[in-house]
Amino acid sequence: MRLSDEQRTLIKRLTLERVGSDARVQLFGSRTDDTRRGGDIDPLVESPRALPDRFALELRRGARLEHMPGQRVDLLPIDAGQVLQPVHRAAQATGLPL
Repeated sequence: MRLSDEQRTLIKRLTLERVGSDARVQLFGSRTDDTRRGGDIDPLVESPRALPDRFALELRRGARLEHMPGQRVDLLPIDAGQVLQPVHRAAQATGLPL
């Protein structure tokens, strides 16, 4: 995983503050491959509860996480009852816990 301990902690802390401590946070995408370089940061956030403002969460969390210098963050939230798209299933299958 190509994230520092500080980045992992920050992503998890900021996400759980908003979504709740029962959420699961994983990293998926290019940053899970230690042989690659560059790439944005793709956190997958799974909540067992419905998130009434899922789109707003995605925008706000992404914006706050963008404060990590030189990093682009694309947050992918999943909540209870959501119909999963192929991107959600791929992220679940390949994600690494933070």
